[in-house]
Amino acid sequence: MPPLLRDADEGDLAAITALYGREVQGGTATFETTPPTLAEMAGRFAAVRRHDLPWLVAEIDGRFAGYAYASPFRPRPAYRYGVEGSIYVEENARGHGVGRALLTALIGRVRAMGMRHLIGAISDSDTSTASIALHRSLGFVEAGVYRQVGWKFERWLDVTLMQLDMDPGGAWPQAPGLDLAGGLA
Repeated sequence: MPPLLRDADEGDLAAITALYGREVQGGTATFETTPPTLAEMAGRFAAVRRHDLPWLVAEIDGRFAGYAYASPFRPRPAYRYGVEGSIYVEENARGHGVGRALLTALIGRVRAMGMRHLIGAISDSDTSTASIALHRSLGFVEAGVYRQVGWKFERWLDVTLMQLDMDPGGAWPQAPGLDLAGGLA
């Protein structure tokens, strides 16, 4: 049975926080080293929603199987047409099309918003080979590799950057893009 996808809501935050926390503590798909609290994840969820960006949940047989969301690629206004995708899948749901379903839906959502680029930053992990292959199969191309940029679990980790150009012709934007006024320091 294919996964059911839906918009995430605050009721999903406990499952999202638990999945992400397990990856923080035992994996290298994220470079965080201390799991965020439920309150912190709620703040991240709210920040994504403030930009009207998608945050999706996948379920298999009514059970939480993973999530994906888009966030601003960089905080400067000229980057307003680029977003970064993040996908996390429960270990027991891997290999069942959850990641593909989430990434396909994320692509559709950000394309409909008028975004130009979707970026994937894939770190060395147990699932990085599969993640890179998934991104490639959906049209992403490798944009570069940050070599030995992260230090976690007593080893250096690379990050492969994958980029999907949703308008290779380079047409003028038809939407305002994200409101990134102010940026960060």
